[in-house]
Amino acid sequence: MRSPFSLPYLLLFLLALGFLVSFVQIGLLTISFAKLGLSPGSAYLLLIASLLGSALNIPLFSIPAERPPPDAILRAHGLLRAGFMQFTGRTVIAVNVGGALIPLLFSGYLLTHNPLGPGQVAIALAVVAAVSYWWSRPLPGVGIAMPIFVAPVTAALVAVGIGGPQSAPLAYIAGTMGVLIGADLLRLRDIQRMGVPVASIGGAGTFDGIFMTGLVAVLLA
Repeated sequence: MRSPFSLPYLLLFLLALGFLVSFVQIGLLTISFAKLGLSPGSAYLLLIASLLGSALNIPLFSIPAERPPPDAILRAHGLLRAGFMQFTGRTVIAVNVGGALIPLLFSGYLLTHNPLGPGQVAIALAVVAAVSYWWSRPLPGVGIAMPIFVAPVTAALVAVGIGGPQSAPLAYIAGTMGVLIGADLLRLRDIQRMGVPVASIGGAGTFDGIFMTGLVAVLLA
């Protein structure tokens, strides 16, 4: 598990914090949460929990992994889902609190508090998961990378098309869970060939785009 105080993590934290502050200043964050039926207090509680939870990876199990090639470099054409530890020949599969558990729990809350049909949810999840799988790429020595706006735009378009008045909660559920399925869970078999020390389901939490994917998808919907 990477240290939350490492330089890459600190830079990502500052970048995400600045991004979120900008959202707050122009009111977009408030609009997103309001469309999901949350009060300002509940919205900020969810936001803080996601930010703090992004520093926590819960190890599940480990698998044998191939050593990355010597020339494997960190490429930032997308948002990365990998740890920053020294490679030891095994990859620890973990789940991120801020990037997986909290969005999963909040998606469950939205499902129980909005009249969404099972067919609507299944179609939206399938489309976003398929698009996320298609656009995500395994990077040796790094993890899985994907362009940041692919999932939220896809989730918003699908939600508007089939969600009707429930397009906002459907966009959040499809955007977050679709990325987890398509770019994380369906890519687990690729992990052994990438030589990463930690592969975190939910990645770097808020910073890998899962939480922000949900918010951006809601705004677009």
